[in-house]
Amino acid sequence: MFVKGARKEPGRDGPEVATLRNEARINPHVQPYAPRLLWSVEEAGWLLLGFEHVQARHADYTPGSPDLALLAKTVEALQATPAPDAVTLRVERRWQPVLDDVSAMAGHTLIHADLNPDNLLITDESRAYVVDWTFTSRGAAWVELALLIPWLLKAGHHPGQVAHWLSRFPSWTRTAPADIDRLAWAFAETWRRRSTADPGIAWKAELAALGQQWADHRQLGPAV
Repeated sequence: MFVKGARKEPGRDGPEVATLRNEARINPHVQPYAPRLLWSVEEAGWLLLGFEHVQARHADYTPGSPDLALLAKTVEALQATPAPDAVTLRVERRWQPVLDDVSAMAGHTLIHADLNPDNLLITDESRAYVVDWTFTSRGAAWVELALLIPWLLKAGHHPGQVAHWLSRFPSWTRTAPADIDRLAWAFAETWRRRSTADPGIAWKAELAALGQQWADHRQLGPAV
């Protein structure tokens, strides 16, 4: 099995334990996409979750990889899944600190919200499993795709390739371009602020740069 754990803070769960509780609550509702939660234990100030072990490798998102077809199939399945009542996070709230109007991102689709290649496991039989559901939210289906863009860019796709790959999804092509632009700007700005606050954490600066690359591609103006 695969065990995840987090230590509680004095007198309260703390953010790491809270995200694990979120994942445990959601797990029964996201089968067969996720490995099953087998047990949970709270002892000595720790919360531990035991999941079924999946013998698999991390996905490869580089251009031409056959894993991109499995990624697309996984996204299509998720986009056809309404968020169960157990999913209480609303994805649009992520952007409220930088945008006055986040209504275009609201919805009732199941959003994993972190489909980076480490979170997509591929078995020898080409079955895909999605792991790390700690930030799972409800929202508009196209937002899942928007959150994938930095990982495709990091894997070596140029923005034009990313735009072409996204065009296969009706949820993306039916979304108003101005709404896509606004989220592109909001993503880059959010991670720019986080990177400025934590300059020693390289991955935050990297996400800010990747987000800005996409926002520049969208030719977003200063008005938001």
